[in-house]
Amino acid sequence: MKITFYGHASLGIEVGGKNIIVDPYISANENAKHIDISQLKADYILLTHAHGDHVLDVDAIAKNTGAVIVSNAEIAGYYEKKGFRTHPMNHGGSWNFDFGKVKYVTAHHSSAFPDGSYGGNPGGFVIEGEHKNIYIAGDTAVTFDMKLIPMRTKLDLAILPIGNNFTMDVEDAIIASNFLECDKILGYHFDTFGYIKINHDEAIKQFFDKGKDLMLLEIGSSLEL
Repeated sequence: MKITFYGHASLGIEVGGKNIIVDPYISANENAKHIDISQLKADYILLTHAHGDHVLDVDAIAKNTGAVIVSNAEIAGYYEKKGFRTHPMNHGGSWNFDFGKVKYVTAHHSSAFPDGSYGGNPGGFVIEGEHKNIYIAGDTAVTFDMKLIPMRTKLDLAILPIGNNFTMDVEDAIIASNFLECDKILGYHFDTFGYIKINHDEAIKQFFDKGKDLMLLEIGSSLEL
C-alpha cells in the first residue's frame, strides 16, 4: 500500500491495483501548485465530508477518470444527481471493494457543500487492503468513538488532522493515537491556512516524547506500508 500526500487533507492511495483519491483539495492550494490534477489516476474518490477544502476538485477528477465517489448517502446523492458514479455509505457500515474493505466511521465536525447543500454527517474511513490497515480520520475532534476501531481492526497507520482550530491539535492527536492503539501517525490538515499553521519540529517532538512516530510528508511525497 502506497500513500501520497497531496497537501491539506488530500491523499492518493495505491492498493490492490487500484488508485484512490481522498478529499481532493489541490488546485486552489498554494502549497500544492506543483500537483497537476489532470495527471492523477483515480478508480475511487473517498470523501469524508462536504466542505469546500475537501471536495473542490471532485468534479474535475471524476470527469477525467470516471472514478466512483464513495461517501455518506447525502454526499453520494449530491454527486449522483450530477451524473457521477457513486457508492453511498453511512456510519458503521462497511463494503468489500475490489481493492479491499472500507468502513465508514464517526467524525465530530460539520458538513455542508459550498453551495449550501446538506452534506450529511461527517465521517472517516478504515481501509483494509494488502494485509495493511489504515484509518483516515477526516476533520474531527478527538472522540471516544475512536476506541471502537481497534476492537475490530489492528491499525498499521492512523492519518490524523493536527492543525487545531477546525480539528484536533497535536496534543489531542496523541490522545487519539492512544485510543486507536496505533503509534504510527501521518499528520495532515495543517499549514494550508493561517488558522492551522504548526511548528513541525515541535509536533514531531511531542509525539516522539510519547514513544510515537509522527510523519509530516512534503506535498507530493509518499510512504509505503
